[in-house]
Amino acid sequence: MTQAGKKKKRAVNRSIMLAKKIIIKDGGTPQGIGSPSVYHAVIVIFLEFFAWGLLTAPTLGVLHETFPKHTFLMNGLIQGVKGLLSFLSAPLIGALSDVWGRKSFLLLTVFFTCAPIPLMKISPWWYFAVISVSGVFAVTFSVVFAYVADITQEHERSMAYGLVSATFAASLVTSPAIGAYLGRAYGDSLVVVLATAIALLDICFILVAVPESLPEKMRPASWGAPISWEQADPFASLKKVGQDSIVLLICITVFLSYLPEAGQYSSFFLYLRQIMGFSSESVAAFIAVLGILSIIAQTIVLSLLMRSIGNKNTILLGLGFQILQLAWYGFGSEPWMMWAAGAVAAMSSITFPAVSALVSRTADADQQGVVQGMITGIRGLCNGLGPALYGFIFYIFHVELNELPMPESSSGGSVVAQYHLQQNSIIPGPPFLFGACSVLLALLVALFIPEHTNLNVRSSNWKKHCGSHGHPHSPQAPGEAKEPLLQDTNV
Repeated sequence: MTQAGKKKKRAVNRSIMLAKKIIIKDGGTPQGIGSPSVYHAVIVIFLEFFAWGLLTAPTLGVLHETFPKHTFLMNGLIQGVKGLLSFLSAPLIGALSDVWGRKSFLLLTVFFTCAPIPLMKISPWWYFAVISVSGVFAVTFSVVFAYVADITQEHERSMAYGLVSATFAASLVTSPAIGAYLGRAYGDSLVVVLATAIALLDICFILVAVPESLPEKMRPASWGAPISWEQADPFASLKKVGQDSIVLLICITVFLSYLPEAGQYSSFFLYLRQIMGFSSESVAAFIAVLGILSIIAQTIVLSLLMRSIGNKNTILLGLGFQILQLAWYGFGSEPWMMWAAGAVAAMSSITFPAVSALVSRTADADQQGVVQGMITGIRGLCNGLGPALYGFIFYIFHVELNELPMPESSSGGSVVAQYHLQQNSIIPGPPFLFGACSVLLALLVALFIPEHTNLNVRSSNWKKHCGSHGHPHSPQAPGEAKEPLLQDTNV
């Protein structure tokens, strides 16, 4: 090696050591308060989504004011671009966090995910533009699940993931109602300032209190290791789908059932507010009730059904509830119908946990990461396609408002008569009816999935890839069936 090459190598090593010291104190002790724990991850998740939950009601109003003629189409495009960017970037960010550590990427994802918040009152156009672009870094859950996996044993991980998911649900149960009340009493500007302050608090908490979960694994040799395309390829898991007929049936079921669910999450609260005439408080109450019922369904009800009727029948029952829910949303024209369908929607939330449990029970031990990675990848793809598809269907059927919402009446409810569809709209919610048809196809496919089978997916290269940084891509290990009620790309 030449003298110049040796000097260059020494300079690179010094740069690596300097960057390493930024994250790790001298002596190898992680920066932060105490040892890395699940509670650090829980607080990060709670603060981020509590801040966004506060903006639920203001965002719905600003969205319609900014795009009065094509509200649902633009909402679908914004959320679709964000979801698609998240799907494309999640593997790369996950792989980089395996090298550089979790803390720096927690800071990065939270900062860029919350960056659009103060722009709501500064410039609505920039607000929605930055939301779309922020999808590149809107993968906080991936990094958090990796953080939790670093500091927990395998038998503890299911409970830890459940705690993170429950915290996510709890933040959305409370924050929309608080934001709606403050917005009505003091104006939306106060809500935006409060959400910005909570987001800054989250960033400060990560900087000061969150310790790095990977100090012992950070070595100069690994820091200089290149990231291969296989590690950053978002379609790596999807390439294995067709190699086993049972895996193919499961993945088709997940795609057909989650595509309408992702689209529904992106537009349903706007649909309640602008089309069905719900007040801001009613939307917040709907989110809270649906969240609580979903938590009950995914814990108590799910465990009872799994023991009594079996795994496959639980999946079929969940798909049946989802068909009923979507059809009810599609044909419902009164607010009480939305409330009744919401209760059914809570029961439909058992579908994906049951699918994950089926996979974890039937796949071989060395195939868990591969198959779970396929399912996670398909859901990520649906997070991009679903919102755009729903927005396009709303646009095709001309489901828009003819005028801005009227002030709310003294009784606290909205003047429903002012919320009306164009005369050429065939049904109140055409995308929901389309979603019901899609889930019906998923139900027919799921009928052919055997109750007990051994999944055999060839994974020579992918297994190695999954083993080195499988946490961000497939956070659900065997038996870990719980998922957040909403994806962090769709809040």
